[in-house]
Amino acid sequence: MNLQSSIEELKGLGPKSAEKFHKLDIYTIEDLLLYYPFRYEDFKSKSVLDLVDGEKAVIVGTVVTPANVQYYGYKRNRLSFKIKQGEAVIAVSFFNQPYLADKVELGSDVAIFGKWDALKSVVTGMKILAQVEDDMQPVYRVAQGISQNALIKAIKSAFALGAQNWLPENLPQVFLGKYRLLGRARATEAMHFPKDLAEYKQALRRIKFEELFYFQMNLQVLKADNKSEANGLMIAYDEQKVADKIASLPFDLTGGQKRSLSDILSDMCSGGHMNRLLQGDVGSGKTVVASLAMYAAYTAGFQSALMVPTEILAEQHFESLTQFFPDLSIAILTSGMKAANKKVALAAIAAGSVDMIVGTHALIQDAVSYHRLGLVITDEQHRFGVNQRRIFREKGENPDVLMMTATPIPRTLAITAFGEMDVSIIDELPAGRKPIITRWVKHEQLDIVLDWVKTELQKGAQAYVISPLIEESESLDLKNAIALHEDLSEYFAGCANVALMHGRMKNEEKEAIMQDFKVQKSQVLVSTTVIEVGVNVPNATIMIIMDADRFGLSQLHQLRGRVGRGDKQSYAILVANPKTETGKKRMKIMTETTDGFVLAEADLKMRGSGEIFGTRQSGIPEFQVADIVEDYNILEEARRVASQIVSNPNWRQEPQWQIITQNLKDKGNFD
Repeated sequence: MNLQSSIEELKGLGPKSAEKFHKLDIYTIEDLLLYYPFRYEDFKSKSVLDLVDGEKAVIVGTVVTPANVQYYGYKRNRLSFKIKQGEAVIAVSFFNQPYLADKVELGSDVAIFGKWDALKSVVTGMKILAQVEDDMQPVYRVAQGISQNALIKAIKSAFALGAQNWLPENLPQVFLGKYRLLGRARATEAMHFPKDLAEYKQALRRIKFEELFYFQMNLQVLKADNKSEANGLMIAYDEQKVADKIASLPFDLTGGQKRSLSDILSDMCSGGHMNRLLQGDVGSGKTVVASLAMYAAYTAGFQSALMVPTEILAEQHFESLTQFFPDLSIAILTSGMKAANKKVALAAIAAGSVDMIVGTHALIQDAVSYHRLGLVITDEQHRFGVNQRRIFREKGENPDVLMMTATPIPRTLAITAFGEMDVSIIDELPAGRKPIITRWVKHEQLDIVLDWVKTELQKGAQAYVISPLIEESESLDLKNAIALHEDLSEYFAGCANVALMHGRMKNEEKEAIMQDFKVQKSQVLVSTTVIEVGVNVPNATIMIIMDADRFGLSQLHQLRGRVGRGDKQSYAILVANPKTETGKKRMKIMTETTDGFVLAEADLKMRGSGEIFGTRQSGIPEFQVADIVEDYNILEEARRVASQIVSNPNWRQEPQWQIITQNLKDKGNFD
C-alpha cells in the first residue's frame, strides 16, 4: 500500500463505504490523512462549582446511587442516577438512552458530557465518555451517509498502518529549523489526534504556514514570469505627446494620479508584461489616469481596450474618451448593440482603423479580433474572474493589463488576492472636491430629514434614496422599493418628480430612467442597489440609505460615492435602528471617516474575507485551515520568504529549494 492507494484497501472499509467518502473528495489514503478536523470538542473535565447555567461540559464523578430507568409514554424513558464530585452530589438524567444503564456501576468513576442546570443541580447527559482521558475530540465536516465515527475510524485505521510516515516532507529543512515547525508526519498526526492543546497549536501553525507559503510561492512565480522581459510587449510611447496631453487638461493631476501614471507608463515601456491593480476611492480620478495610459498606447501605434461591467458605464466612458480625444477613432462594443452597428465596429477594430475600444464582456467574445492590442484595462476588476483576464491575454500578443477598482481592498487582502500583481493607489481626491458629510439618523427622525431634502430640492439639488436590502428575497426588496416610491411620491407631490429603479427592470428601462435623472427630468430616484457602480450625476448631492445597517461597510461606501461628484457640498444620510453592537459600530465609523481603506479594514475585521469578495469568483483560494484575516502575520512572512526565494532567477537550481520545485502547482491550474 502507499499514499495513492484507494481508501477501500483500509481495514473495515469496503467499496460501498469508500464511495460515500467520495462526497468529501476523499479517494486515496493521502486525501484521508490531509482531511483535517475544523474544530475540537474540549473534553477536559470541569468542577461543577465552575459551571454556569446552561454550559456544556464534561463532569467526572463517582456513581453513588444505582441507575434507574423510568418509562413514560410511547418509547420515552429517563435514566437517572447520582454522582459525587468532591463534596457535591449531582443528579444525572439521560433521556431515551436506557442502554446506558449497563455502563453505570455503583462505586465506579464515570465521565459524562452534558448540559448543566444550575437551579436544579442536574446534568442532562448527552454521552458517557469511554475513558476520562479523551481530552480533545476532533470534529470533521461530514456529508450525508458518513458519520463522525465512521470518518474517525477510517483515519485511525490509516494511522494504524503508520501511513502518516509515508507523507514526504514538503517544506525545506531551513524553514523547519528557522520557524521551529513540526515535521509533516508528526503535524498531520497531531492535527487529528493531539496529545494536548499545546501540540495541536504547534501542528496548526505548521499546516497554516505550509498552506500560505505554497499559495504565495505560486503567486510570486507567476509574478516573476510576468516580469521576464521576454514575456510582454514593449510599448514605446511618445513622451512628448503624452506630456502635451497632460498639459492641455483643464485641471491639474493630483500627486496620487501622477505617481500611478508614472508606474503604469514605466511598466508599459518595459519588455515585461504589465499586471497592475489601480486602486482609488470613488471619485479619485482613476478614469483620467486610464485614459492617459490608453493615449500613450495609441502614440506607440497600439490599440487599447477598456472593459466595464455595465452598458451604462460603457456609454459613460465612451462619452468621456470622445471628449478627451476628439481627434481619435473610438469604438463602443456592447451586447445590446444592433447587429448592423456591431458588424461595422468589429470590422473597424480588426482593420486597425479604431484606436480605442470601450465595451462590456462583449470585448472578449470570439467574434472580436484586434489589430494590435497593446493595453487592456478592466474597471471594477473584482467582477471579472481570472478566466476573463486570461482570454484577453490570448486576444493580443499578451497585452499589458491594468485593472481598476473603487472597492478599497485592504492591503491584507490585496497582497493575497492579487499577490501576482503590482498595486498603485490614488489616495487623494481632486482639488475642489468637498468631503461628503455623513449623518446617521434613527427612523423616527426621518420626517426632519425629508423636510430638509425638500428645501435642498428647491435649490436645485437631486437625491438618491436607496431602498433596504433584504438578503433572502428579491421580491421583498421589490415590494419595499415600490412602497417607498409611493410614499415619497406622495410626500414630494407638487415639488419634485420621484422615479423608481430596481433590479427586475430590463437594461434599457434602467438606462432610460438614469438618463432622465441625469438631465433632471426627475429629482428624486428611489432605487434598490442597482446604481452601485459608477454612474456620474454631478447634480445629485444627497444620498439617503434606508435600513443602512443591512449593508456592509464597503457597500455603504460605494453607495455614498455616488454623490459628491461635483464641487457642491454633498450629504449621505444613513437611516437605521441597528439592534446589534456591530451594527451600531458600523454606522458610527461611516460618519467618522470617508477613507475607503480605513472602512475596508474595519469591514474585514468585522465580517471576514469571504464577504468582501464573494470568494468564489475572486481568485482567493479556499484554505483548509488558514484564514487570511486571522493569520495575516503568517501570510506576510510567507509572502516575504517566497518573494525572497524568487528574486534569484536561478532559484530552481539551488539544492535547498528542490523540495519546493517538486511541490509547486503547474501554471495551468493556478490561473
